[in-house]
Amino acid sequence: MSLNLTDVTLTYPDGDGRLTALDRVTLDVPEGGLTAVVGPSGSGKSSLLAVAATLITPDSGTVTVDGTDTTGMSRGELADLRRHRIGIVFQQPNLLPSLTAAEQLQVMAHLDGRRPRAARGRALDLLAAVGLADRADRRPHQLSGGQRQRVNIARALMNDPGVLLVDEPTSALDHERGAAVVALITRLTRERGTATVLVTHDRAQLAAADRVTEVIDGRLSAHAPTTHAPTTH
Repeated sequence: MSLNLTDVTLTYPDGDGRLTALDRVTLDVPEGGLTAVVGPSGSGKSSLLAVAATLITPDSGTVTVDGTDTTGMSRGELADLRRHRIGIVFQQPNLLPSLTAAEQLQVMAHLDGRRPRAARGRALDLLAAVGLADRADRRPHQLSGGQRQRVNIARALMNDPGVLLVDEPTSALDHERGAAVVALITRLTRERGTATVLVTHDRAQLAAADRVTEVIDGRLSAHAPTTHAPTTH
């Protein structure tokens, strides 16, 4: 499974003109590979992730998810694609206060029409995979910030996606917990063969990535400023 953005341009209305958020961006993320995307605020990182997630349709170019070209798909088709092939880890976990950790995951399976017993079993397996087997019946207020982020990651994997998109997972965590979360994402990427994009401001975590690319004014740079990981275009 892979993620491919080819010659993608995205603009937004800006007064009488258009503001270019992404300028002919090409990015290839292979199966089992972790690509880190860095760049200053307003550089286009969030736009890149939104286009990759098919939440925003670019002005031009193509987005291919697991071999499927998303060009021309309807909203319903894109929603179905996201539900089955794309896992999104948002910056804030946004867990439902009244649900346990396991139930947070089971909601995803319910939306996909899975049987409750099978969904419970998969939820418990995923919580064990992220080191929370003993926290399955805890509610968000009973979990630490790092544990809530782990539930967030497990939830994104509930429907076995081929593409995993991760937005600033360490922003609310200290260095030690942030490093643990990135290590977890790296391990799950390898084990589950996802094509993973990690957007981050934390350059200390870049050593975990297979490739590092920098967004500057909507363009991808082949020379991200790090000595810890190779770069890519």
